[in-house]
Amino acid sequence: MKHNSMIAHEGIPFILLSLVLTVLAAFFGIVWLAVIFGILTVFIVSFFRNPERSYKPQDKLVISPADGKILKIEDVAVEGTIAGRFKKISIFMNVFNVHVNRAPYAGKIEKIQYHKGKFLSANLDKASAENERNEVLIRTEDKRAVWVVQIAGLIARRIVCWTSEGADIQKGERFGLIRFGSRVEVFLPPDSTVVVRPGDKVRAGQTPLGYLS
Repeated sequence: MKHNSMIAHEGIPFILLSLVLTVLAAFFGIVWLAVIFGILTVFIVSFFRNPERSYKPQDKLVISPADGKILKIEDVAVEGTIAGRFKKISIFMNVFNVHVNRAPYAGKIEKIQYHKGKFLSANLDKASAENERNEVLIRTEDKRAVWVVQIAGLIARRIVCWTSEGADIQKGERFGLIRFGSRVEVFLPPDSTVVVRPGDKVRAGQTPLGYLS
């Protein structure tokens, strides 16, 4: 199934419900409630928007998988879905960002690992290890590992992943979303070059994060 509609289809039930509530409140003359539900409808439509994005092709370019702000860039050692040393880039998405996630690099989906967890505020460091999360390991054509982790946040209660193990994925291709505020982390090989800094604003499928060696 393609996921290139203007509104992510996961948002349709929420939009329809808020529209119905808006119409009912207006029908019964409860103006203040109709206004509240109307604003809520606009917010939900905005949250599930799914714009087209493009990037300037460059050799070894890694692009952002999420809209938001760069929280931290670290050199880390990890164990779990994959083990070793990586450069970790953490991106925080607030409720006003586009929440559709895109592949930062092309390759084959080698592993997807879902973990239940807490729903701490996604801007906290401990959210990386303790919150609900979904790990997507992309193996590049030259066998490098690019690891993307979708992390639920304080309000988020649903991680959606549209890809599957064994699937080929293109750079910039939509692969999932996280409902209502969250965090995405990208793990790159340790010899990669990172071109963003903490505090930078990034856009999924468009902003360069760095380059593989």
